[in-house]
This record gives sequence, structure tokens and C-alpha cells, in this order.
Amino acid sequence: MARKNDILSIYTKEVEQIKADGLFKGEAPFVSPQGAKVVMEDGRELLNMCANNYLGLGDNQRLIDAAKRTYDEKGYGVASVRFICGTQDIHKKLEKKISGFLGTDDTILYSSCFDANGGLFETILTAEDAVISDELNHASIIDGVRLCKAKRYRYKNNNMEDLETQLQAADAAGARVKLIATDGVFSMDGIICNLKGVCDLADKYNALVMVDDSHAVGFVGAHGRGTSEYCGVEGRVDIITGTLGKALGGASGGYTSGRKEIIDLLRQRSRPYLFSNSLAPAIAGASIEMFNMLEESTELRDHLEEVTAYYRKQLVENGFDIIEGTHPCVPVMLYDERLAGEYAKKMMEKGVYVVAFSYPVVPKGKARIRTQVCASHTKEDIDFIIKCFKETREEIGK
Repeated sequence: MARKNDILSIYTKEVEQIKADGLFKGEAPFVSPQGAKVVMEDGRELLNMCANNYLGLGDNQRLIDAAKRTYDEKGYGVASVRFICGTQDIHKKLEKKISGFLGTDDTILYSSCFDANGGLFETILTAEDAVISDELNHASIIDGVRLCKAKRYRYKNNNMEDLETQLQAADAAGARVKLIATDGVFSMDGIICNLKGVCDLADKYNALVMVDDSHAVGFVGAHGRGTSEYCGVEGRVDIITGTLGKALGGASGGYTSGRKEIIDLLRQRSRPYLFSNSLAPAIAGASIEMFNMLEESTELRDHLEEVTAYYRKQLVENGFDIIEGTHPCVPVMLYDERLAGEYAKKMMEKGVYVVAFSYPVVPKGKARIRTQVCASHTKEDIDFIIKCFKETREEIGK
């Protein structure tokens, strides 16, 4: 029988191997609020190019003030799940706000989008059904699908021909319900889903469509309503999951929005909803204010679009390998894990906060520096990061 120290040494060796392979993911704490620039523990101020803070709202004073007011009005927490004694009026108001913004029937709140995805598939699908999932879907979709008993089909990324083949296979197997699951934006690559193609095939084969729009709602589409707006398929997507922890304030919380029939069932059977505390009141209150801001003006998403286009153009003109697109997620492809780690280290030393993305976050041999633009960045910030990338390339020689 193995002793406890021998058992623990198994994990120690695994972490050591991760380090040896150049895949170790460290943490670099900062002491300032989240923003276009952050202050590190040693006092250095770095240009932040790796946060999901797309609209630059992580340190927005209007949202901070709204959160403070909510603390005074609603308290610190509710210490309960929704159906017991955990539903305040602001939870219902926020759900209504999200539904209005997305143009859906109803919305249900979760602690995170990971929970929203984790509580979706096993609730609405049975062993008689089928889920057809894009191969590059987020880990939360993959884990959520694993929890359900439906037959599983996987199609090549954004490949409509392969999606149709899998839909045909599900039909041949006699699936009662077919659900197509996809990210709205494949954030590792900054690629926007061909959602019109997905919806057209869903109509042809009588399938439901589920989209995780965490990397889109707030800034993708003319009014920031996400990939449905961007692709011209508003009203055709049955289920939209998303987060309040990226563009929408950058705190925490998630949601599932969509057809009333589905949301009604989730309230009764979705395990992360039934067995997790309600969203903190201050986050709900600040999120309501955030949606008010988005409805008042598109200024933030318009500026983000302009600065992103400028950044992508500068990278290409200076010979860096990026994945073509329009999204603020801009991966600078290096392919080699150790090389990506070297780049990240040197960029941090030069004053730019970036992180190397490597396996298992991305496939082996596809290592990169995934940079992310936010609405609080300026063209001067972009010029600075381009300068640092060029200097790093010259120093490393690759």
C-alpha cells in the first residue's frame, strides 16, 4: 500500500514535468485595479495586453459607484440559493435586462458561464438525443456535454460540410432532439463562428442551436449584441450562454438566455443553479448599470473596433504571424512552447503584460502570445507593444 508521501510525490513529479516541457503556467499578481495598464507588486506599471476586459470596464467608476450603492441597499450577500431565499428584486431585473439586450424570451443567472454550460446539457438532453459540438469549443462546453447522456458528435471547426454530415449521422441514429453547440467566438484564435451557416443547417435538420457568446456580447455586432447580431441571425439562436466576467464589467457571474421553454426547465432542474448561492447583489446591481451604459452609447465598442483594426494592421505590416480576423483577441503565433515562454518573459521585462499560451490551453505545436485589445487602449499603446514585439524578435532571433 502506497504511503501518503509517495502518493503526493506523483503530483510533484507531474508538475516538475510540466515545467520541464515549458508548459508551466505561473501567476504574476498586480496590485492595481484591472485596466489598460496595471501596477505589479514590485511597483512596475505594465501595459496590459492579455485581459478579457474588452470594454475597459474593470475599473469604471460608474460601475464601482453602482456596486457601492448596492452594498448599502441590498447587503453583502444573500447566503442562499435562488429558490429558497436567494432571489432579490435585482436578480430578476438583471435577467430582464439581459433578455432585453439580447432579444430573447428569458434569462437565468449563474455564478459563472462555466456553471451555465455545466448545467445546460444534462438538463435538456437525454439518452434519446444528440449533441453536435464544434471541435474547438470551450472547455466548459466540453465538460457540460460530458455530464449528459446524449449521443455525441463532433464536427471540424467552423466547417459547415462536416456539421451537416454529423447532423445526418444523428438523424440516422434516430435522435429525438438534436442540439448544435458552438462558441460564438473561438477565443484562442479570435475567429468568429459562421453562425448563419449553423442556423441554416439547424433549420434544414430541425435542430436547436446553442451559442456560448462569452467573447462577443458587449462589443461584437453593431450594437454589441454578439455573434447573432454580427451574423444577422438574431432570433434564430435558441440558447445563448455568456459571462459577466469579461466585456460586461469583468467581475463574475454568468447566464443562459433563450427560449422560455428551456429557461423554465433550467430553473427546475439545472444543478449549478439549484445548488449554488445566488449572484452577489453588488455584481447584479453593477451589471444592471453596465447594460444601461451599453444601451446609451456604442462609443466603447466603436473605439475598440478601431484600435483592434489598427493593431492587426501594424502586426501584419511588421511581419508577425497572426490569425486573420477582426476580433480583439489577436494571437501572435510562435508555435514552439519554449519560444512563446521566452517571448512572454522578455515582453514583461519591456513593460508589456502578456502570457504564453501553450498546451493544454491550445494544441501542442500551436503555442502563441494571445494578445487582447480593450477599449481603454490608445493607438499610442499599440505603437508601444509593436515596438516591444520587434525588439524581442531581434533579441531572440526568431
